Amino acid sequence: MKKNDVRRQVSEAISACQAKKAEQITILELEKSSGAFTDYFVICSGTNPRQIQAISDEVEDRLEKSELHPTHVEGYRQAEWVLLDYIDFVVHVFSEKSRRFYDLERLWKSAKRLQPTDLARLKARPPRTPKGLRLKRT
Repeated sequence: MKKNDVRRQVSEAISACQAKKAEQITILELEKSSGAFTDYFVICSGTNPRQIQAISDEVEDRLEKSELHPTHVEGYRQAEWVLLDYIDFVVHVFSEKSRRFYDLERLWKSAKRLQPTDLARLKARPPRTPKGLRLKRT
């Protein structure tokens, strides 16, 4: 899949988290050379099991509109740590306690941390032209 498509999908997942008032949204851009199995982690927290499930549901609903379905979902019933695996990115929705315990940001400390605005800026960057080629302005 094209990198811009993945960024757009990650942005949509982030918007879904924000719509359900997820807290402490963090995006980690993982490097394949670090042994990563995906390109991005979207990590956020909910304050109670219902909110954690609502955040997860909203992510799934929004991405399904683009015909994107998770290949794997874990932890939905317990609602302590819900994992939505979309292959190119993984959404983690934690309770505050579980997030502190597992501390994925520390485990993947070599990953580049992005803010939601960083992802939008990367996505909106215009295409580059080959060196020496000038575009005709109209």
